[in-house]
Amino acid sequence: MKVVNLKQAILQAWKERWSDYQWAINIKKNFPKGATWDYLNLAEALMEQAMIGPSPNPLILSYLKYAISSQMVSYSSVLTALSKFDDFSRELCVKSLLEIMDMFCHRLSCHGKAEECIGLCRALLGVVVWLLQGCAWYCERLRELGSSASTEASLRACQERLYNLMNSTKNRALVHIARLEEQGGGCSWSNVEQSVLKVTDALGSVPNQTLRTKLEESVSLVKSIPMMLSEQSEPKFHASFPSVHAFIMLEGTMNLTGETQPLVEQLMMIKRMQRIPAPLFVLEIWKACFTGLIESPEGTEELKWTAFTFLKIPQVLLRLKKYPQGDKGQDFMEDVNIAFQYLLKLTPLLDKADQRCNCDCLGMLLQECNKLGLLSDPNTTCLTSKREFAPRLKTAENANIQPNPGLILRAEPTVTNILKTVDADHSKSPEGLLGVLGHMLSGKSLDLLLAAAAATGKLKSFARKFIKLNEFPKHISGEGSKSASVRALLFDISFLMLCHVVQTYGSEVSSWQYYIMMIMARVFILCRYFGKSACSFMVILSDPSPSGETPFFETWLQTCMPEEGKTLNPDHPCFRPEPGKVESLVTLLNNASEMKLVQVKWHEICLSTPAAILEVLNAWENGVLSVEAVQKITDNIKGKVCSMAICAVAWLVAHVRMLGRDEREKPQTMIRQLVTPLYGENTLQFYNERVIIMSSIMEHMCADVFQQTAATLRPPMEGQEPIPYRNLLPAKDPIHVALSKQFQTVLRKGWVDSRALHLFESLLNMGGVFWFTNNLVKELLKETRQEWADRVVELLYSIFCLDTQQITLTLLGTILPDLLTDSAHWHSLADPPGKALAKLSVWCALSSYSSHHKGSFSARQRKRQREDIEDYNSLFPLDDTQPSKLMRLLSSNEDEPAALSSPGDRSMSSSLSASQLHTVNMRDPLNRVLANLFLLISSVLGSKMAGPHTQFVQSFMEECVDCLEQGSRGSILQFMPFTMVSELVKLPALAKPRVVLAITDLTLPLGRRVAAKAISAL
Repeated sequence: MKVVNLKQAILQAWKERWSDYQWAINIKKNFPKGATWDYLNLAEALMEQAMIGPSPNPLILSYLKYAISSQMVSYSSVLTALSKFDDFSRELCVKSLLEIMDMFCHRLSCHGKAEECIGLCRALLGVVVWLLQGCAWYCERLRELGSSASTEASLRACQERLYNLMNSTKNRALVHIARLEEQGGGCSWSNVEQSVLKVTDALGSVPNQTLRTKLEESVSLVKSIPMMLSEQSEPKFHASFPSVHAFIMLEGTMNLTGETQPLVEQLMMIKRMQRIPAPLFVLEIWKACFTGLIESPEGTEELKWTAFTFLKIPQVLLRLKKYPQGDKGQDFMEDVNIAFQYLLKLTPLLDKADQRCNCDCLGMLLQECNKLGLLSDPNTTCLTSKREFAPRLKTAENANIQPNPGLILRAEPTVTNILKTVDADHSKSPEGLLGVLGHMLSGKSLDLLLAAAAATGKLKSFARKFIKLNEFPKHISGEGSKSASVRALLFDISFLMLCHVVQTYGSEVSSWQYYIMMIMARVFILCRYFGKSACSFMVILSDPSPSGETPFFETWLQTCMPEEGKTLNPDHPCFRPEPGKVESLVTLLNNASEMKLVQVKWHEICLSTPAAILEVLNAWENGVLSVEAVQKITDNIKGKVCSMAICAVAWLVAHVRMLGRDEREKPQTMIRQLVTPLYGENTLQFYNERVIIMSSIMEHMCADVFQQTAATLRPPMEGQEPIPYRNLLPAKDPIHVALSKQFQTVLRKGWVDSRALHLFESLLNMGGVFWFTNNLVKELLKETRQEWADRVVELLYSIFCLDTQQITLTLLGTILPDLLTDSAHWHSLADPPGKALAKLSVWCALSSYSSHHKGSFSARQRKRQREDIEDYNSLFPLDDTQPSKLMRLLSSNEDEPAALSSPGDRSMSSSLSASQLHTVNMRDPLNRVLANLFLLISSVLGSKMAGPHTQFVQSFMEECVDCLEQGSRGSILQFMPFTMVSELVKLPALAKPRVVLAITDLTLPLGRRVAAKAISAL
């Protein structure tokens, strides 16, 4: 009835020829207060009455214009009413409607409730459809009736309004929100697509070339709306990318056994965050590989780098090929080709690598990439011909030595064959298997095979099968001396190989043990030790036996084998087997001229050896045994089966750790006796090969305890290489000085080498996560030059990959809150170091969140004490009713950010975020730290005091948006409170439509309303 009365009032005003202001006064008098004119559809009623005839009614149109100017009606209601007019043949009416649009379309805004802002979005979408339909209609008319000045004028008028409307980023953003709404009743994006298709099909009928071009531009603006968030600004040009280089160095040095997929995803994350062009990205990977090859210590480390470069990285590139690169559609094979062309220009680097490896490294890489389909045949031939290969051999003597790259490439298929051989049934004739194992021990065959297995992901399988082989000699049936020797050798060689694998590549408990340990960790403290992965980085992984019995080697490894950062108890029950077995073993070692082999259970002997050694040591210390008697016993231990000597030394190392300096002499003498090879005729087969591996294993075990007293294990031998990356810390410098010096060295060089990475890891283990992170952040905040600050960010990001999860928790959960809440620290957040810290924080947060929630942890986590990390359970309590330390900090700040103005918005909690609507698990430490960090940022924005900390928050959000533009959308920003959006748009640098779209979760209705409200007010 109200609408009917409204029409009658309009007709009465027209009949009595009221002026526009008279009409407004009278209509306000005659209608009840409280009801809005939009609710009464005033704009639609005026439009309907004005457009009854062939030409518009000027008086009623004046009423509409007055209503618009005096804000009696909203822009959205006018646009909605306008888009309902569909008779484009009445050109005068269309012209009048377009003129009405001109009144306000250049300053579209809405400062009302969120629903009103969404209404503006929908109205704008409707008017876009209307303008496109008008363009299509006039194009079709030109096709049917030929060229016409009036039709062209109408087409131009529609095109100009469409262009002006869509040329505004703000308007396109509002249409983008309406596109995602897609609710019944109004226009949907499918209507836009259909109208665009009609205009595109009819473009050929427009005779005016200029008009046709402008129409195409207008249509392209409409088409660009769905891709608003994927548009990228041009990246800054860089000649090198230290973060890629350092990350590859880290992976090649410490994580050869890591899975390929997490490495690929981390590389893609770095590429997206820094917007690195694909050719330069691939080039940086190759540069790092060649650098690693050149600087790696001779021996095992060199073989590991060779396997990483020639086996693993080509597979990494093969997986990268499947990812969309975003480089203007260029084929990844062409990117690899261009990268190699750049690499060819780095002649000194290639020459040095060729000299080190004694071969044409680039040529071999080109062939490998060609085999995997990363390079075409013509490109491979072309690149090979450009390399003038004249390798300068290191010496004349080694000219005939086969180069490592060739050996590694041949070792890869050999690994597969050996795995098949070991897996076969050898119960009837184990002698054949013994020959294969003996061949593996010769020279550097074992290290070659292990490096190839590690680089191709077969090392776990290798270890599993050798654990199974180590269990085989447990089963004894009637045997002669020959079969007893074979059984002893199978046990000994498999034990030695497994120890060597653990010391070279680390160890990993099986998945069922992992979950048990994680449950136990939650019982004691939920989060303090979370980042330890409850275990060290391991590759030993056995399949649980049907009986549930843990294999001997796995038990011995976990409880008895000394490893870096692992403390053993020499009084542990595992070192105390049955007394009867110990007594018989001591008697056998003391009286017999040599060890018996027949019917011996070697796993029991190995478990009894530590207790036997304790008895011998006590007897020697009490004067019961002489030095010669002890020497005879140690000779018996190492004379046949080397694994006995290793078990003895493992216990002695644990024992020596508990002794004072003056008490260590005799245990250390026993260790030296056991390490020294026994040269005699009555030893078992392959003794010389076995004893070399035994000595290497023992040397690694004993290095720490002998270093503590500056004692030597044995006299230095000519040509013997020291254990790589040992004793890197300066003897007299405090660790904070050592950290600062090493970082400044790395910063001057511009890249991180393998030695520096090992030193950083030692400092991380020694100082703890908080100490390590805090001191490196201080180094960053010292840099006042923009270029150097940016370089520090790239280097620190890669160094932090030593333990990304824990360092990120510390950085975001402790260090940043301290800096933001303490005004005494605010000066340190001034640009450029403040902006650099914001960038580093975002990079760490994105990387940790991505890897954490994809389950793609890098398995490089070392055993590390975490007492320095504040308990996340108390910092961010799991019970939301319990006030956290951070929230108590925030409560001391000034008022919380103002809530949105609508009744629905006012009821929204100031901490409500998209993560809560997505029901993200807030018991996870990383999620909780991110949520609390964004609450703190929201508090900083809502406070009345501005300063460097406010600038830091702006830089943090800008970096989030920059990274989100490159495809990592919808991750950490889901923890941002919705109320924070209205605070962010008050900062000039963030008051942009595309920023608002990027920081709100548009998949949620509430997110779209928040975004619409913020953009409409810009």
